[in-house]
Order: sequence, then C-alpha cells, then structure tokens
Amino acid sequence: MNICSLTEQANKQVTQICQEHEIYAVSLNLKGGGCAGFEYEWNTVETLEDVEPGSYTLKAIGGNLVIGPASLMFLAGTEIDYKKSIIGASFEITNPNAKSSCGCGVSVEFDMNSLSTQEEIDQLTSSAI
Repeated sequence: MNICSLTEQANKQVTQICQEHEIYAVSLNLKGGGCAGFEYEWNTVETLEDVEPGSYTLKAIGGNLVIGPASLMFLAGTEIDYKKSIIGASFEITNPNAKSSCGCGVSVEFDMNSLSTQEEIDQLTSSAI
C-alpha cells in the first residue's frame, strides 16, 4: 500500500496548478466538519519551507502533492483522479478508509478502528523515500 497515488490525469492537473501559480505544491488534508464528520481540504503550499514538518510529499511530473501529518492515517491507500465533464472538473478521491461519504464528494466518515497505525504510516513513508 502507498500513502497516496495520483492517476495520470491527476498528476497532470497537480503539475498544471503548480506551474501556473508558481507554487511548490498542492496540499490535501482533512478537517473536522461536513455532514459526514470530516471534509477534504485542498490548498496550496507556496514554498518548500512552508511544508509542515512530518508531511508526506508525493512528486508529480512538474510539482508536488503534500499531505499533512495529521491526515496521513486517514489518507493511506487513497487514489486521486482528476475528472472533466460537461458540468465541470474536479479531483476525485477514492479512499479505502472511508466508511461512508456524502453525495457532495467532499465530506467523509471513517471507521476509526480500521485506520492505519502510526507505525504503519511510518513504514509507508520511510519506504517511499
């Protein structure tokens, strides 16, 4: 299992965002809230120095995706895709740890007993280096 993976389309979109905005990375984290208990939170990271210690950085073609340390156990094994349709485009998250999600695609609920332990996260992040 990986901490997180990007499909080819998501990789291209992360690259495009980083290059267009001249930033170090796109970030994905979780915060409490939403109708299912947690919400995915997308943001940007201007420079390498702005990356929170303990974060996981996934290299894209021409940019990076950063996941904060508090979100790693929730996002372990997640695949991120980028989908375009006639009504818009967005990142699509397939998270094997999600117990349920809201129809909005942003809010998720987790079974806290089935999340990866800190030891498992440490093994995944050290093997990715």
